[in-house]
Amino acid sequence: MKRTILSFLIIFIFSFFAEVKAGSAPKRILIFYKTAAFKHLSIPSGIAAISKLGREHKFQVDTSSNASVFNKESLKKYKAVVFLSTSGDMLDSIQQLNFENYIRSGGGYMGIHGASAGEYGWSWYGRLVGAVFNGHPVQQQATFKVIDPNHSSTRHLPALWNIKEELYNFKNINPDIHVLLTVDESSYKGGTNGAYHPMAWYHKFEGGRAFYTALGHADDKYTEPLFLKHILEGIRYAMGK
Repeated sequence: MKRTILSFLIIFIFSFFAEVKAGSAPKRILIFYKTAAFKHLSIPSGIAAISKLGREHKFQVDTSSNASVFNKESLKKYKAVVFLSTSGDMLDSIQQLNFENYIRSGGGYMGIHGASAGEYGWSWYGRLVGAVFNGHPVQQQATFKVIDPNHSSTRHLPALWNIKEELYNFKNINPDIHVLLTVDESSYKGGTNGAYHPMAWYHKFEGGRAFYTALGHADDKYTEPLFLKHILEGIRYAMGK
């Protein structure tokens, strides 16, 4: 009887510490920044800013512009993959399938700015992002409206946020997205979406999670506390927090 109790206690102790160790393991994300078309000069600033956020908020950050990372074993390591102003045809057909399976297995996606401008022949990716890039006017000041002030990525923002940005127009907007920010087209020239012009959103998608923000064109965004908090909470959503 004593031996049985002792064996039970040993198993319990080992299981407890294994769970503690697993629970304390840092979360890991991948920043993917391959550009097969237009290359945003702010990508290095974005990498530096997100890496700093990782150090401050205790998640590990890997970076790569090599699409070979989109294999089953590599993707398994990540709670979320951040597409940082990617462009063009980034992945081959096998890599696309691997990423689809990653999302369907509960993985997370976050797209920043140019991430909506690519893979036009891969309709699944457009649905994952939530919309497809459809051109933009020159950079200019515009007024953004917070649609959901309760989400962690927007509750710190002013209700009307006037900033300079490269203001994307969109097509094929997924009706299932939960919109966080819109832009007021009367506040600038060149908008083509009309009264409903989403600029940041999130949604659950095929078993995984996706968050997208159209902001993040220029270097200065990646030192702006309001924007950094916005993308930090987007990453946290994509990671499943």
